Amino acid sequence: MRILVSDDVQVKGIEALRANGYDVDVKKNLDEDALVKIIGDYDGLITRSMTHVTRRVIEAAKNLKVVGRAGVGVDSIDIKAATEHGIVVVNTPESNTLAATEHTVAMIMAITRHIPQAHNSLMAGHWDRKTFTGIQLQNKTMGIIGVGRIGSRIAKRMQAMEMRTIGYDPYIPKERGEQLGVELVDLDTLLKEADYITMHTPLTKETRGMIGKDEIAKMKDGVRVINVSRGAVLDINALAEALKSGHVAGAAIDVFPTEPLTKDINPFIGMDNVVITPHLGASTVEAQEGVSVDVASGVMAALRGEPVPTAVNMAPIPKQVYARIKPYFDLVERMGILGTAISNGAVTGVNVEYIGDLADVDTGLLTMATLKGILNPILQDSVNFVNAPDLAKARRMQVQETKKNSDPEFVDAIRLILQTEGGAVHTVVGTLFNKGEGKIVKIDDYRVDFDPNGYLLLIPHRNQPNMIGQIATILGQAGINITGMQVGETAGSEESIMALAVKEDIPSDILLKLRGIDGLLDIKVIHCEPQE
Repeated sequence: MRILVSDDVQVKGIEALRANGYDVDVKKNLDEDALVKIIGDYDGLITRSMTHVTRRVIEAAKNLKVVGRAGVGVDSIDIKAATEHGIVVVNTPESNTLAATEHTVAMIMAITRHIPQAHNSLMAGHWDRKTFTGIQLQNKTMGIIGVGRIGSRIAKRMQAMEMRTIGYDPYIPKERGEQLGVELVDLDTLLKEADYITMHTPLTKETRGMIGKDEIAKMKDGVRVINVSRGAVLDINALAEALKSGHVAGAAIDVFPTEPLTKDINPFIGMDNVVITPHLGASTVEAQEGVSVDVASGVMAALRGEPVPTAVNMAPIPKQVYARIKPYFDLVERMGILGTAISNGAVTGVNVEYIGDLADVDTGLLTMATLKGILNPILQDSVNFVNAPDLAKARRMQVQETKKNSDPEFVDAIRLILQTEGGAVHTVVGTLFNKGEGKIVKIDDYRVDFDPNGYLLLIPHRNQPNMIGQIATILGQAGINITGMQVGETAGSEESIMALAVKEDIPSDILLKLRGIDGLLDIKVIHCEPQE
């Protein structure tokens, strides 16, 4: 079999491929036309971010069976087109974990002991010890936002420095925090108590801009801020102002909202209490070698027809089984997204009940798709149909399937039951109508009937006049178009739930107005679109 390597990849991975009998060609700097012209000759393709594997490329790839991304991000690969053409896409999400951890530690030490500034001063011919007096980490509090793969490793290393470690991660069970020695707190508590704050979150709608001007104002005077995760999580302009005022004593930033960080958009130029690096978190020899070897291993496994733990699209299954379950994939992933949104905290138990039509078929991949929907909004890891069970297990989720030929409420349906750490149980029921149209027909005890598409507002409220009118008026005055609305009730209850579909996200000031309506019990804005 022939494999094309189209970007800079460390030689160890290429040597591994050749040692296992694969014919490997290295051809770099290929534009779309050039790639389209030659891709039909290859069974495998290994890329980095410079190569764009578009639909046009995939349609020209008549023999292609696998695309390997030497790294984490797969934005440059058309995942949907690859899946439609039966091409497995694999990446290497674990290879740079240690490198990113160690770079974070290096950044912490750099701003604690003013290492870059002292170096520059000495290289300029000065001997100035007093200016660069640092502090000690012992007995300080490290606040970790996102206690996942990297955040948990940071905690371990900071504990070795005799620091108190606290963490904010609403999706980590208390038991897991105790195992890590991390005291789990809410975000406000972390901001107020931490001497150092380091960020290790995925970039989602919820985390984009999560540390802005208001959050920085809540931090204690003299705090130090580190970001080696996702650039858009932190408002760097607000941080720069806080550094200038002295409210933030120091910062170490490796990632930025716009990269590369050019001189005209760099707010830190001329500042001596900040250390910035050009996205070096994964830039170690070992990490790059690990990425190379790991992507080669994934590509070889896919070419052998074996399951690939780092596949970012679903593994092959028998055609007859796929035909039965295919119409449900999109629905169950959206059900998982909804389930996470209504659970308000760490999910400890997941039960997927298959009622009627699916009771006699292998639904394993549907359960994985459900887990993908549950986990994707909260994890920094790339969640896919293969690794979802392991990620759920790592978060202490108990996952089970239940098959029922009949049910008192539904003939053919899927019922997702989520148990949270606090003991609450939440239910989402979905089914197919007409020509495979997926709908949500029940949320907890509320009977509903809506398409889980786009942006959805879920609004529990008291049964009283003018609730719909008040909500519609506020949205209408804000120029927000309602594309669908449905109200569900519970028999014998004085409460109902309203599901409103809108085409766009709801600004925070409009949400504030909605929350001020008397009789409105809660409001959640949920982006129901699955992540590829």
